[in-house]
Amino acid sequence: MKKYLGVGLVSIFLLPLMVQSQEKKEKKERKGEFYFSWGYNKEWYTNSNIRVNQPSLRNNYTLKNVTSHDNVGWDQGIFNVPLSIPQYNYRIGYFFDKKKGIAFEINFDHTKHILTDGQTVNLVGTLGGRNVDTSILFAKSNGFNYYLNNGANFLLFNIVKRWTWHESKTKNFKLDFLGKAGIGPVIPHVENTFFGKANQDGFQLGGWNLGTEGALKATFYKHVFLEFSNKLDYARYSGLKVYEGTAKEAFLSYQLILSLGYSFGAGKKL
Repeated sequence: MKKYLGVGLVSIFLLPLMVQSQEKKEKKERKGEFYFSWGYNKEWYTNSNIRVNQPSLRNNYTLKNVTSHDNVGWDQGIFNVPLSIPQYNYRIGYFFDKKKGIAFEINFDHTKHILTDGQTVNLVGTLGGRNVDTSILFAKSNGFNYYLNNGANFLLFNIVKRWTWHESKTKNFKLDFLGKAGIGPVIPHVENTFFGKANQDGFQLGGWNLGTEGALKATFYKHVFLEFSNKLDYARYSGLKVYEGTAKEAFLSYQLILSLGYSFGAGKKL
């Protein structure tokens, strides 16, 4: 009896010290959380109109309701080509308040937007100063192509909100839902040919985009995570370089994105 009484008295004495030690340990946690990830995407585009203006040629016309597609690249084996060749994504972000789950994120999508080869397109406007309303075969064999194949390239500056859906007792597994929204520039690589006349291809600032994204994020052992996202992005391009002129277009895209990332504590200690 005395033995158990002694153990009880020692436990009662040590308990406040243990609690205090745990509190100190918790206070050493960082207030913020830094993260980065890399992944790959698949997307679909709405039909769009492309307005081409070539003043020196007296051309000002619109290609109406054109169809387009992506070029995923990773379906050919991501280890067969450099990591930056397929359609990829990266995210760099910082939760400046982990408890509230609010973060700022740099969000980049290397997407590819290619007009479908072989489609029949309605062309309306002026050619050589004359009014036209006709149909053309938009095909490389017919002197037409339009590639943002080295990237339609959406860059967003996002605000992120995190909701924790589940966390294991050991804290070695956590499932979160993330909501994201932002705006930023597009940085396309423009390559095209109209009526057999090709532009000088290259990267340029070419307009703006805004996007919203919902993601499921599974974190393992507090640091490594997988993130699966569904994203809607509206991109509006202008001043795109074509032979002796510029082009503009706008479209909505839907993306599926799978990313692998790493996070760690940052900022002031609590």
